[in-house]
Amino acid sequence: MPFARLATATTPTCHLGLGLAAIGRPGYINLGRDDDLGDNRSVETLRTRTHELLDAAYAQGVRYFDAARSYGRSEEFLADWLKRRTDVDDVVIGSKWGYTYTADWSTDAERHEVKDHSLAAYERQRAETEALLGDRLDLYQIHSVTPESPALTDKELHGRLAEAAGRGLTVGFSTSGPAQADAIRAALAVTVDGEPLFRTVQSTYNALETSAGPALAEAHDAGLTVIVKEGMANGRLAAAHAPEVLRAVAEEAGLGPDAVALAVVLRQPWAGVVLSGAATTAQLASNLHAAAVDLTDDQLSRLAALVEEPGAYWERRGQLPWH
Repeated sequence: MPFARLATATTPTCHLGLGLAAIGRPGYINLGRDDDLGDNRSVETLRTRTHELLDAAYAQGVRYFDAARSYGRSEEFLADWLKRRTDVDDVVIGSKWGYTYTADWSTDAERHEVKDHSLAAYERQRAETEALLGDRLDLYQIHSVTPESPALTDKELHGRLAEAAGRGLTVGFSTSGPAQADAIRAALAVTVDGEPLFRTVQSTYNALETSAGPALAEAHDAGLTVIVKEGMANGRLAAAHAPEVLRAVAEEAGLGPDAVALAVVLRQPWAGVVLSGAATTAQLASNLHAAAVDLTDDQLSRLAALVEEPGAYWERRGQLPWH
């Protein structure tokens, strides 16, 4: 399994990854995006920004990079970087299928992505991903599985995914929504020829939304690598929007609220990789300080008061505008 490579890494940031959702396309739902990216969001501008972030992340010990078909040109930007950085041979590359990017490089499109978990969508997007990333792709994930997703019951799809796994590709899934725990447990039960299909799970978990925690612990115990996304709650835990208690703990730690927020996730014993969604190299550097944060029991207790009811959290996330 490709994530075994991380077990031999010695840098404190090896279990932090870089997700490209915020920089592979001009529009996204992260707060503070206008300040982060400004007005110039041309393809070449974001390609350059992506390469700068990848360079900075690699130099600081990050070894997992995460893209998706629906993240605009994220796979293309990542593939370009891998071709340019011929010295990089120790990273793990993940992407996702199941959403199609439909915004045509616009920030005010009526729809930015369309979900489709059918076998036909998998075959189409798998070919598109392979054309860009080829044999550099280590992990291919079903994007945002929910309990009602047909990807959980489509036996033909499962067979095709198992074939890809048999050829060396790691197969995983990501989750989204207030019923993440149910989706995780349903996916853990999916087998092909008596063997579990999925080897990784990527879920939202942060200081505000912790409901998937017990299910992620079960996934870890079952042998899956757990990847955590949205540790910053789409910017709600960043300095400009951080709750008062998070700012207070960050001041005590002498670091940014973002580092503390990610440290809360990193300390979970089941967390294999925690993603930074940084849009600037300064944000990335601050995020990576999470590896050095040592929170006291009192600080953790105070931060635990931030947890929201899952339905309320996901309703608020669904109301965030695409910037």
